[in-house]
Amino acid sequence: MLKIAIITGSTRPMRINRKVAEWVYSVAKMQSDAIFELVDIADYNLPMFDEPLPPTLGEYRQEHTKIWSQKIADFDGFVFVTPEYNHSITGVLKNAIDFLYSEWNNKSAGFVSYGATGGLRAIEHLRLILSEVQIAHVRPQTSLSLYDDFRNFESIAPRPFQIRSLNEMLELVLLWAQALKSIRTRP
Repeated sequence: MLKIAIITGSTRPMRINRKVAEWVYSVAKMQSDAIFELVDIADYNLPMFDEPLPPTLGEYRQEHTKIWSQKIADFDGFVFVTPEYNHSITGVLKNAIDFLYSEWNNKSAGFVSYGATGGLRAIEHLRLILSEVQIAHVRPQTSLSLYDDFRNFESIAPRPFQIRSLNEMLELVLLWAQALKSIRTRP
């Protein structure tokens, strides 16, 4: 079975990111051909990048990096749930990605974003970042409006077409994850 992580993109107190990730998980777990897991980066307490060597070498010295590495290495693909902060992703999400390299390689990814304009610019930046760590990202994405897909900016209330777009994206993440698994397991 494929394993797909749904990764939160915010750690701030009173965040709605976790609620959005839980919604993604509730839709994703209906897929019968994969195991989905919610991975909350807040649970890993990653400091600002503090490894003495570049992640491309894979020689991690910090215990928190080794734990994060083991978690991410276990997955075949990812769904990143990110708010848009100042036309980009959060610093904490960028930092979590920057800690590792090979653990991300040759895996698939999809995106769920939210913000005043649906978080579209955050996804644009995330696509560039993930390309550098060799993650293949699918075209379909789910972009939620703080004004139309949330109640009082607190609880999520996605419109029906958002659920369709999420399922379309998940389907492709799984398809690509399966294809890329053959690359990672070749002799």
